[in-house]
Amino acid sequence: MKDLVEIFKALSDENRIKILQMLSNGELCACDIQDQFQLTQPTISHHMKVLMQSGLVESEKRGKWMFYFISKEKVDVMCQFIKEITCGSNTYAGITSLCDCDETRRK
Repeated sequence: MKDLVEIFKALSDENRIKILQMLSNGELCACDIQDQFQLTQPTISHHMKVLMQSGLVESEKRGKWMFYFISKEKVDVMCQFIKEITCGSNTYAGITSLCDCDETRRK
């Protein structure tokens, strides 16, 4: 569950979502990412650090350049979780209510 919390924290920032959109087309160098934003290099580095700590983004150093790409495995974990919580097939699906709100509950 802690992994999912880190993912959703990483997704809570508009710039990080935009970076993920950029990376959806394939790997990018840090300088390519920075060119698309009016942010300082340290700010871009912070966003990349958060994305990498969440596991959504991985990196590879080639010479003096750092290349970033989306982790398909981590995205699959997140998508599976979202499917589970929206389709009623999660571990809490069998919990029954003991309160009086049942008559007004959505089915």
